[in-house]
Amino acid sequence: MPVPKAILKEQLQQLTKTELVEMVLKLSSKRYNYEYLLVNYLDPEGGEQTLYEEAKENIDQLSEKEYKGRTIQHQLAKKLNACTKRIKEFTVETKSKKLEADLILYVLELQFAQPAKVFGARFSGYDYKVALLLKKLISLVTKKLHPDYFVDYQDEINDFLNKIHHTSNRINTVYDLPSEISN
Repeated sequence: MPVPKAILKEQLQQLTKTELVEMVLKLSSKRYNYEYLLVNYLDPEGGEQTLYEEAKENIDQLSEKEYKGRTIQHQLAKKLNACTKRIKEFTVETKSKKLEADLILYVLELQFAQPAKVFGARFSGYDYKVALLLKKLISLVTKKLHPDYFVDYQDEINDFLNKIHHTSNRINTVYDLPSEISN
């Protein structure tokens, strides 16, 4: 049962500043607590950007890591799952849809930098996962972001759509994606 805020506030006021600092440091050792403190109290203006840079570095590390799998597509699917998980962790405390879209775009750029032959495999699920991430980016750009940002993403998204439709259009998720996005 949670402690009422009034009681907690009274108990916290009885602590010394040193004890409070020690408590905050211990709490901030957990990543979510640290992110919350950073975004809401320590650096309200630049905290989200800092978390974005950290997430981008983590994605780079995940991209360099070797994953087990029968084929290159299975390995890439596992790598993409790890990157997608890191994006979800990033969005827990950050409310900036622009930074979320930038992070998704960054991960998709890494995927489409692969040779075209990695797409179109029958049973890997890689194409499906890339299509889902692309669908999420399209949704963010067209529905959640201010219309002025649309132009910033349009060319790259259309390029991704063109590539994925030419390599793996047999999957329903890919088939259901638009051939291009426009105003």
